[in-house]
Amino acid sequence: MTSPRTEGTVRVDKWLWAARCFKTRSQASKACTDGLVSINGDDAKPSAKVRAGDRVRAYCPGRRIRILEVVALAEKRGPAAVAEQLYVDHSPPPPDRKPKDAFSDGMQVERGSGRPSKRDRRRYDSLKGW
Repeated sequence: MTSPRTEGTVRVDKWLWAARCFKTRSQASKACTDGLVSINGDDAKPSAKVRAGDRVRAYCPGRRIRILEVVALAEKRGPAAVAEQLYVDHSPPPPDRKPKDAFSDGMQVERGSGRPSKRDRRRYDSLKGW
């Protein structure tokens, strides 16, 4: 793996793959084709070029919006430590994950408490109306 460079241009699908936004280059390419990637506010084809200073907005798997400022360029995927050097992340923080509580009467189930007993399972089902 060569070290990242700051001059020149790289295809956006290669850069997104090298920056570890997508697991495969074909996923990054498909996201570009589907209109899920933009460079400086303009929709990007997979062959569009990025350079240092550009802002790339991408809907990554899991429907998470990532807004990345390109700092360095790489055409090949490398270790995660190298991928972090390619961009500055301006993405909004992910929403707080609230545990799914299907029980309206305040019945709390502790995470990691294991599988419910037969008695508990019947109580859950009656609360749900099943």
